[in-house]
Amino acid sequence: MKRNRAAAAISVLTAAALVLSGCSKPHTTLAYASGSRVDCGGKQAITASGSSAQANAMTEFIAAFNKACKGKQSITYTPNGSGAGVNDFLAGKTDFAGSDIPLTDEQYAAAKQRCGGNDAWNLPVVFGPIAITYNLNAVDNLVLDAATLAGIFNGSITRWDDPAITALNASMPPENIHVVYREDPSGTSANFQAYLQAASGGAWDKGTGKIFAGGVGTGAHGNQGTAAEVKNTEGAISYNEYSFALQQNLFAAQIKTSASRKSLRPVRIGADTVGKTISNAKIIGKGNDLVLDLSGFYNPSQPDVYPIVMVTYEIVCSKYPSADVGPAVKAFLQAAVGPGQADLDKHGYIPLPPDFQSRVFGAIDTMTATPGTNGLTG
Repeated sequence: MKRNRAAAAISVLTAAALVLSGCSKPHTTLAYASGSRVDCGGKQAITASGSSAQANAMTEFIAAFNKACKGKQSITYTPNGSGAGVNDFLAGKTDFAGSDIPLTDEQYAAAKQRCGGNDAWNLPVVFGPIAITYNLNAVDNLVLDAATLAGIFNGSITRWDDPAITALNASMPPENIHVVYREDPSGTSANFQAYLQAASGGAWDKGTGKIFAGGVGTGAHGNQGTAAEVKNTEGAISYNEYSFALQQNLFAAQIKTSASRKSLRPVRIGADTVGKTISNAKIIGKGNDLVLDLSGFYNPSQPDVYPIVMVTYEIVCSKYPSADVGPAVKAFLQAAVGPGQADLDKHGYIPLPPDFQSRVFGAIDTMTATPGTNGLTG
């Protein structure tokens, strides 16, 4: 039975991946990525840490960086979670941070000090759907909505055959629900809880933020940890950046939104449904600090819009105190936002649309480094 279900999961997620892949129209729109400029130079090896949600995308970014700079420059990225990554950057342990939520006001002040009196910027590099992953031996197709998810993750719904769940599904097994959550400070948790708070009609009253506040379940570290826990636990449910669901061949629930209730069609993850989601993203940051407002994602007015999507940022200094670090970070960002975007859709991400890519490239072009003894500048 498990072998057949694994094959079914592979089939379902492979079909979804094909929707997100290079064999379909969305991939052909990425011609702008291949010809983007990468100005290699500066420090030979740089470091970064943070978001585990962007870990699989980072593999593509690093490959593009290595190719563009002919292997003469390198980067080491540690996917230790958004919270840890921002802390590493603020402490000067890394050259930039990956985070699924932008800096707070307090962190901006600390970042300015870390950047030698210069502003820090949040630069969006990729969009990632958050999949509601689950492992139920008897269920290959699951429909949930925000209110029911809130009940599951706050502990008020504890069984799969709870009336709130069976109202959305034909039948459910008489099993206990095993909640799996991120135990580390996580941008994935922050985005998921923001969705619950905005879309559950008051059912989620635990607040938002990087720390999971539901108070129930089993904790695991990183998206890779929660995905592995779901795969190995009958009755489990969690929230994962979609590329990790693909990696582990996990089933992903379809989501019923307020708009899809009217059409009676729940929404699956796909390039079309997520593409319509990110069209509602708005830049609210000032100047080249390209913070996005995602609040328009959670309660879509169209029935075929997937509501749980996050953007992942690289948090960088607008001007680096070290003259050799600035050009190296700048070159990496050019590779990530340029050629590194080309195959992201094959891995379950949604690349930056051309207009966002253009804005991010414009910001990267203005990055500079404080002149040092070697005379290098960005």
